[in-house]
Amino acid sequence: MIGVVVNKSLILRSSPEFDFYDSSSFSGKLGFLLKMPSASFNSLPGGPQVRSSFSAPIQAMEGSRTTSSFVNDKVDSFPTDFHQSCCNSDDNFTGNDGKDTLKTSTVGNSTNILWHKCSVEKSDRQELLQQKGCVIWITGLSGSGKSTLACALCRGLHARGKLTYILDGDNVRHGLNRDLSFKAEDRAENIRRIGEVAKLFADAGVICIASLISPYRKDRDACRALLPEGAFIEVFMDVPLQVCEARDPKGLYKLARAGKIKGFTGIDDPYEPPLKSEIVLQQEVGLCDSAEDLAEIVITYLDEKGYLEP
Repeated sequence: MIGVVVNKSLILRSSPEFDFYDSSSFSGKLGFLLKMPSASFNSLPGGPQVRSSFSAPIQAMEGSRTTSSFVNDKVDSFPTDFHQSCCNSDDNFTGNDGKDTLKTSTVGNSTNILWHKCSVEKSDRQELLQQKGCVIWITGLSGSGKSTLACALCRGLHARGKLTYILDGDNVRHGLNRDLSFKAEDRAENIRRIGEVAKLFADAGVICIASLISPYRKDRDACRALLPEGAFIEVFMDVPLQVCEARDPKGLYKLARAGKIKGFTGIDDPYEPPLKSEIVLQQEVGLCDSAEDLAEIVITYLDEKGYLEP
C-alpha cells in the first residue's frame, strides 16, 4: 500500500505487492478500512472512489506544504515544520559543526535518550474519553478483598461509560514481572514497574486500578510521586489480619504458618499501613460490606473530585 499526503488530502493507491482493494469486491486480504471526511481513497486508475466520515489523522501536518510519502509504513520525507511540531526549541543546541543538535538526557542507566512530544496531549485524550486519567491504588493484606473491589469498581465505572484497566498484582506477575521474586528488593521493583505502567495508563486518560499488597510505605509513596497532585488515589483495605487469615482464599496463610512460604506479608514480613490514604475501607470481624457497596464509595469520591468528566 502506498499513501501520499498532498495538499491536505490523503490518497491511497494499490501496489502490485498488496491486494489492498479490489474494484469488484473487498478482498479477504484487506486488513483494515480507513475512513476520513476530507480524504479520498482511490483504487488503481479507473477504479471506484471510496469516501468516508472519519476525522483525518493528518491535521497536525496541515500547516506544511511539503509532500510526505509513506511507502510500506516508512516515511520518505517530513514536512519542514515536523521538527518544530514534535520537539521543543529548548531541546536544541548548536554543535561544533554549526548544526542544530537535539539535546539528549541520561535517566538511570539509559543514556542519550530524548523525550519526544506529540501534539495530541493528555487533555485531548481525556476530552475524547469524557473522563480524567488517574490511578486508584488499592493496598492491603492478602485476603483483604483488593482484587474483588477492583473488579466491582471496574464494573461500576464501565456501567457509567468510563474506561478503566486493572493492574492486578498476581496478573502482572504472570508476564511483565514474572522475573521477580517476593524478596524485599524484588517487591520494590515490582511496585516501581507497576507504578510506571499505571502512570502511562493515567496519561492515556484511562482510570487505572492497581490492586496489589504493596506492603512498604516508601514504595507506594514513590508511585504517588510519579503522578500529578490528586491523580494518585490510595484506597486502604483496612481489614484485620485475623479476618484475612480466616478467608485465606489461596491457602497462603496456612502455608506461611507451616513455614512453607517465607517472607509472607502479615506473618513473617511487615505490612506498613498508609498514613494518609484518600479512602479507607474498614471491615470488622463479623461485618462485611458487599464489594459493590465499597465500589460505590470509591466511585462517589471520583465523581466529587471531577474524575468522571473531562
